[in-house]
Amino acid sequence: MREVAEGVLELRTGFVNLHLVVMDDGLVLVDTGLPGRAPAVLRALAHARRAVGDITTILVTHQHMDHVGGLAELRRRSGARVVAHELDVPVITGARRPALTAVQRLAGLVVKDPEPAPVDEMLTADGPLDVVGMRAFHTPGHTPGHVSYLLDRGGGVLFTGDAAGSAAGKVRATPRAMTDDLTAARASVARLAELDFDVAVFGHGSAVRGRAVDRFRALAARQATA
Repeated sequence: MREVAEGVLELRTGFVNLHLVVMDDGLVLVDTGLPGRAPAVLRALAHARRAVGDITTILVTHQHMDHVGGLAELRRRSGARVVAHELDVPVITGARRPALTAVQRLAGLVVKDPEPAPVDEMLTADGPLDVVGMRAFHTPGHTPGHVSYLLDRGGGVLFTGDAAGSAAGKVRATPRAMTDDLTAARASVARLAELDFDVAVFGHGSAVRGRAVDRFRALAARQATA
């Protein structure tokens, strides 16, 4: 686990990044990784001299198995409140099977399905959360209910989820093979490029620091001419 912004800790479990935000009243966890990886989160917490009970809120960026795989177990262990967008909630709770791309169906052959988990707060609009200093932005495309979160701290920290990724310090689009709606995904990148933030963290890829929004604006410009 490493600090990627002021009070923001990044934990890489396999090919997925999870993020913990240190707040005055505990921890906020953004996403929960693949099924079976909850023990890795517990070990990382212990290493940081934290307990799972310190997690007060779990913010879900989207319904995919590599982001909600540990949700049910971590919610049980922590008692944390779970927040997700209403369009992804039926998949997260198990009320509906996910619509998978061919690549995701192949991945499902080697990774077990996530355990369904209750959602305590369904997001229906952009705006502030009960978490002090954080706002939610609906960024559909990767999934219908994908959400990105913006923390008002240190010039702004964007929790991008899979609305975009990063490689070699550049912000890149999420692969088409993993995207539900390409047009919506590009519109979401353009929308994020209108915000103001200094650091961006991703579900996949390394954090981008120092006017990270400029890298989003460059990606939005490339997509606009593609």
